[in-house]
Amino acid sequence: MERRAEADELGAGERDILALERRGFFGPGAKERAIREELDLSPVRYYQLLNALLDDPRALAHDPVTVNRLRRVREARRGERQ
Repeated sequence: MERRAEADELGAGERDILALERRGFFGPGAKERAIREELDLSPVRYYQLLNALLDDPRALAHDPVTVNRLRRVREARRGERQ
């Protein structure tokens, strides 16, 4: 039973990505700088991982407010492209 709970939890890196998304950033390049310095990821890789997280039920359970907000933003952008 305990192993099942661990499998259902997000890893530290995934939690860090969601935590970074909860923060506000001011000025050009501030978010990209934080991605590189704090997470040691390229912005492209960061957004790939973030996009996958938005479809992960574990992420929704961990931080429903942030995940639902980002899903709405993603859907709005998809609508703009069509």
